[in-house]
Amino acid sequence: MRQKIMGALLLITVLAAMEGTIVSTAVPRITSDLSGIELVSWVYAIYMLATAVSAPIYGKLADLYGRKRVMIVGIILFLIGAALCGAAATMEQLIIFRAVQGLGAGVVMPVTMTILGDIYTGTRERAKAQGWLSAVWGVSGVLGPLLGGFIVDSMSWRYIFLLNLPFGLIALIMLIKYYQEDIAKEKQKIDFLGAAAFSIGTISLLYALLTGSQSQDWSNPAIIGLFAAAFVVYGFFIQIEKKAEEPIIPLHLFSNRRVMLVNLLTLVTGAVIISITIYLPIWSQGVLGKSATAAGFILMPMPVCWTFGSILSGNLVGRLRAGTIIVLGTGVLSIGALLLFTLSMQSPEFLIYVSIGLLGLGMGLMTPIFMLIIQGSVPSNKRGSAVALNTFISTFSQTLGSAVFGTIFNLVALSQSGSSGLDLNSSFEHGNVPAEELAGLQEILSAGIHTIYGGTLILAVISFALSWLLVRAKGTLVQEN
Repeated sequence: MRQKIMGALLLITVLAAMEGTIVSTAVPRITSDLSGIELVSWVYAIYMLATAVSAPIYGKLADLYGRKRVMIVGIILFLIGAALCGAAATMEQLIIFRAVQGLGAGVVMPVTMTILGDIYTGTRERAKAQGWLSAVWGVSGVLGPLLGGFIVDSMSWRYIFLLNLPFGLIALIMLIKYYQEDIAKEKQKIDFLGAAAFSIGTISLLYALLTGSQSQDWSNPAIIGLFAAAFVVYGFFIQIEKKAEEPIIPLHLFSNRRVMLVNLLTLVTGAVIISITIYLPIWSQGVLGKSATAAGFILMPMPVCWTFGSILSGNLVGRLRAGTIIVLGTGVLSIGALLLFTLSMQSPEFLIYVSIGLLGLGMGLMTPIFMLIIQGSVPSNKRGSAVALNTFISTFSQTLGSAVFGTIFNLVALSQSGSSGLDLNSSFEHGNVPAEELAGLQEILSAGIHTIYGGTLILAVISFALSWLLVRAKGTLVQEN
């Protein structure tokens, strides 16, 4: 029975994770059919915003009303959004329907991890199950663009969304049939005011980060106003949560040292991964002269080694302490980041694959243990909220990381291109760049991305230090069977 529930959770996880990235290779075809290229960034951003905002709310609702009910509602919402996206007639409609799909996808990571924590009670078997789920999430996100390109070339961009329907329905039916839970029937109070304040604050903050990272106009009064609004609303949110009977995000989670250390590790390592995902393909195309397809494949060692690391992590639980496995993971991550930082235009290509593989291996070792520690650090009736908070931080780290690294890249690379007269908005394909400009373009891109990977190395070292704090702090690790 547990294997069937696990199969359903893995299936819906694949769909939700891929939807975050699968549209990237379909953008040219979508804009050709629907026009509105100036709105195309919102096809990605609105999905991320909706997922980030809804995840903590779903986590709390799962604690109050049961995992099964909330999961079913989320999956249905996700599938409705997918069907509407597949039928969209304008870019504005597509963006609205992607928001609906993102609201449904917000249920997946926090509630699936919570369900696994419920049905697998032994620490070692729970670690193995969560290792598989973490691996599937990481691999699906990276493979999304490749699958999206294949679907667009073979059928239509609309099938990127419509193919979710049969597989999503299978997962939904399996959960309804096989997953049973006992829920105490008592009147529950929903923190509507807290949910509204959290949503407004989060939307303001993420919207400011997304807009600022795209325009690089951080002095824009609108962006400054959004940051200020987020600060004020979050302050209001904290006051609400202090008084709420059933807060959306229990504030005691922030005083739980083990939970906060894991959340800090999630924030730092998430920023590391987004820097690799964004800038390694630019390095591959602009500096090494590879095609767009080859630039996509250069990331492949990451999901492969992530999967291997997640499986290995589950098997190491019981043989090694949870904190030791995290130290091992951050150590491998730091070695990969150091190797990447030392690369130059003259470095052998295989070293890139080695460094990316090490980064994926390190993440695979850590991620399942994060969930293991969080679930072992809170009571069962608070598990959904704790996992959802970590999920939100994971999404937030990607937005924050892309904004910060985007600003750094612009300060270094675009300032140099301005003085040299080169246009970095032109194609990165070397055949389209005049020979007299190519060397300058490579040097500018190399300098900007090298600075980015210096920041990546610093974050990796910080994660290594945080993992040692987790090991040395008394009472911060889950008790292992």
